[in-house]
Amino acid sequence: MHTDWGPAAVAVVMFILLSPGLLFQLPARTRVIEFGNMYTSGISILVHAVLYFCIYTILVVAIGIHIRT
Repeated sequence: MHTDWGPAAVAVVMFILLSPGLLFQLPARTRVIEFGNMYTSGISILVHAVLYFCIYTILVVAIGIHIRT
């Protein structure tokens, strides 16, 4: 029996990289985008969640990333 770890690996890496305020925050408090400010807001959480969903869907469904064990 084979297990597909592709979607789980993509989700973990994207969760780390797209956490609001870690690498960038969109929208920021004073600008449209800020890098590495480690702050967050409700609207930036919503924007990052939509970005996460769109990129995850493209990578897993459209491109079809698979890691089989």
